[in-house]
Amino acid sequence: MQPLDLNQLIELDRRHLWHPYAPMPNTGPVFPVRSAQGVHIQLETGEQLIDGMASWWTCIHGYNHPRLNQAAHAQIERMSHVMFGGLTHQSAVQLAQKLVQLTPDPLQHVFFCDSGSVAVEVAMKMAIQYWHSRGQPHKQNFLTFRRGYHGDTFAAMSVCDPVTGMHHLFRSSLVDQYFVESPRIPFAGEWQDEAMTAFETLLAEHGDNIAAAIFEPVVQGAGGMWFYHPNYVRRARELCDRYGVLLILDEIATGFGRTGRMFACDYAGICPDILCVGKALTGGFMSLAATLTTAHISQTFAQGEAGVFMHGPTFMANPLACAVALENLDLLASYDWRSRVSAIADQLKSGLEPCRDLPAVKDVRVLGAIGVVELHEPVDMAVVQPQFVAQGVWLRPFGRLVYTMPPYITQPEQVAAIARAIHTVIAQMR
Repeated sequence: MQPLDLNQLIELDRRHLWHPYAPMPNTGPVFPVRSAQGVHIQLETGEQLIDGMASWWTCIHGYNHPRLNQAAHAQIERMSHVMFGGLTHQSAVQLAQKLVQLTPDPLQHVFFCDSGSVAVEVAMKMAIQYWHSRGQPHKQNFLTFRRGYHGDTFAAMSVCDPVTGMHHLFRSSLVDQYFVESPRIPFAGEWQDEAMTAFETLLAEHGDNIAAAIFEPVVQGAGGMWFYHPNYVRRARELCDRYGVLLILDEIATGFGRTGRMFACDYAGICPDILCVGKALTGGFMSLAATLTTAHISQTFAQGEAGVFMHGPTFMANPLACAVALENLDLLASYDWRSRVSAIADQLKSGLEPCRDLPAVKDVRVLGAIGVVELHEPVDMAVVQPQFVAQGVWLRPFGRLVYTMPPYITQPEQVAAIARAIHTVIAQMR
């Protein structure tokens, strides 16, 4: 097919394409992309934008990285896909081995899946089937924090906040779960033991019905970009053990260095029973996620009615995705990413601090390569998005949050440009 000109591209997009969290037809601004290289997105209109979003937190090494491209080319010459039922391949085996090495020691078994939402669905099914295999099929529900976000599929939606979250329209169709208020002690705040009272009370009262607690450790992502005290994670581990409940940690957004540690649970020094990873797993090259668990849990399934885990995605362990993911993790290990993330954090702290004095701003916070400016009122995306493009950066605010999670390769002058753009745009808000 012949390439479309700019007007055709936009017109056909509006006519046929349904964008995420957008109306149909889409009446908001849309920016056609011609190419992407490094930390830059090149628009069809000629503008070059610094990507402050890492394409929803995935492209930790930027775009079009030669090592990831080469890994994809080498794999596609062998095979782009083969079913995983009864077959296996080098890329999946080596990637699983790498993930086991990177994650806390008790996690030994890896279940590959298509996306972060599916990884959460898999984790929840694992927890329910585990208890069924142990003769406790009544343990079907989950305990989680308000203001959490775990994906857009139905089981995942049920453990997102049903009141303040983005899925309240589906509330009557979702399984009722147990919610406690989200952690309010900030990351570097003074710990208070009574912060866990509500969590423990729910476990004490309903533990017989709860299969697992599930939450995002240290960073609540799409539910508010809030950074909370690691002791919540540590104490939750202890309480889950005390009351006979599994612990699922959702590190889809935080995994692979984003917070300054390889995994956010490292700040608490604990290991979950089940861990979900995704997003940055392939460096943004293509969709892949994984759910990891312990030998104890997987071996328990053999004692149950089914004898096997009842799940199997069609494109599970896709060789192309696994090959790129393996190279992405090798690339991450090839340089001092901790220093890179720390440098970005320091620069975001100094660069975003002036926003604190702006009338529209409620709070400014930074953890690792995550910078957040929380506003008093929601942003008007139809107005704000073009303003950021005019400043030469790509950011995608939501609700009352203007935030950045840039690639780790973002240079100091580029981080400074992102911070300046955030200050400039927010300063124009009434």
